[in-house]
Amino acid sequence: MQRAMPMPLRPAMTALSLLSLATAAGAAMVFLTQTLLARRYGPDDYGLFASSLATVTVIAPLAGFGLSQYRLKVFGAEGWAAQRWRVASERFITLTTALTLAVLVAWALWGPPVDARTREFLLVLSPVVLGLLAVEQIGSKLRLEDRHAALAGWQLLVPGGRLLVALLATAWLAMPLISVAWAYAVLALLVLAMAAPQWIAMARGRWSLHGHGASLQSSDAPKPGIRELAWQAWPYGMAAVLYPVFFQIGTVLLKYLAGDAAAGHFGIALAVMTAIYLFPATVYQKFLIAKLHRWAVHDRARFDQVYRWGAMAMLASGLIVAALLYVAAPWATLVFGQAYDGLESLLRLLAICVPLRFLSTAVGSVLLTERHMRYRVAAMALAALAAVLLNLALIPALAETGAAWATVGAEALLLALMAYGARRVRKGELR
Repeated sequence: MQRAMPMPLRPAMTALSLLSLATAAGAAMVFLTQTLLARRYGPDDYGLFASSLATVTVIAPLAGFGLSQYRLKVFGAEGWAAQRWRVASERFITLTTALTLAVLVAWALWGPPVDARTREFLLVLSPVVLGLLAVEQIGSKLRLEDRHAALAGWQLLVPGGRLLVALLATAWLAMPLISVAWAYAVLALLVLAMAAPQWIAMARGRWSLHGHGASLQSSDAPKPGIRELAWQAWPYGMAAVLYPVFFQIGTVLLKYLAGDAAAGHFGIALAVMTAIYLFPATVYQKFLIAKLHRWAVHDRARFDQVYRWGAMAMLASGLIVAALLYVAAPWATLVFGQAYDGLESLLRLLAICVPLRFLSTAVGSVLLTERHMRYRVAAMALAALAAVLLNLALIPALAETGAAWATVGAEALLLALMAYGARRVRKGELR
């Protein structure tokens, strides 16, 4: 049996340290932003803003529809020959982004019963779709280039900009909440403008692909069309769409079933969880993902080694972080204010999710490659459906607490499904 060659320790640790520091900074920015906005505007107004932003976030992954993740896979397997997908990729991004914005506008104008303020916030926040698209697409390029310092800086643009907006809202007491939404929209457009030069460089072949030698100037490989790209990328797109449904649906449903204040309370609790979940996301989605796609094809022994050690490390770190969150939960009311009384119980309940999420991220990494994404999509669809049904069943009676229990149940189901799939993959039963 071929033994895995050890990863060069110093470069790996340097890269991971950079990304971890950026993640910690981003988590702090997200947390501080939510704290400032929640204290400044109170549960009702903050709930309106948080639920509107959550709705946009749920719809946003339709733009690009998995292209960034598929790009990591295809370049990892084909190397520079994957440039043959470029033209189809550009058309695919344009088409899916236009459809996404149309869906969002239609939801705002003709969706479920909403008041005039909610409709206004959804329309104003619609450019956030473009900013999130730019962050995701350029992030995949930087991962393929192994430019971890640039990736670390890139991932701080949005949280850093939003923190500046929150600071401005805190300093300028007359700043209305709708102005915060407009500022988020302008920030998204600025990020899109900053991404444009890198998009152009990639289109012209002026970029570096780590681990695959010099660029190929020409290739006789067939150039696929947009339909073939859509067929190949749809599992990654469905995974990207299902995740925010799975994670954010509680905030959205709370608005309609229990009111803006309940959505505001739960939105703050989810903001804390979002900051925590940045750690496993950084390790796997920013540092390891491109390498895992490459190793799955060219160095299976190393792929298996990283999987085993990663799962153990994620479980241990998840238990530690959950314990820290449980102990620190009583500080929530002090941080966010008396208007958010009850956050302690929500956070202590959601602490159960931390080791579940950390471990499911690790074991699910084996399902990001080859033909296994279809199983991953099915697993996420079942977990998202469970999240929706549990929220619908529990929110009317338990409000925020019901949404928290629904989140715990959905996270547990997702972990069970990911573990089952990973076990089948490693036994050769899932191909």
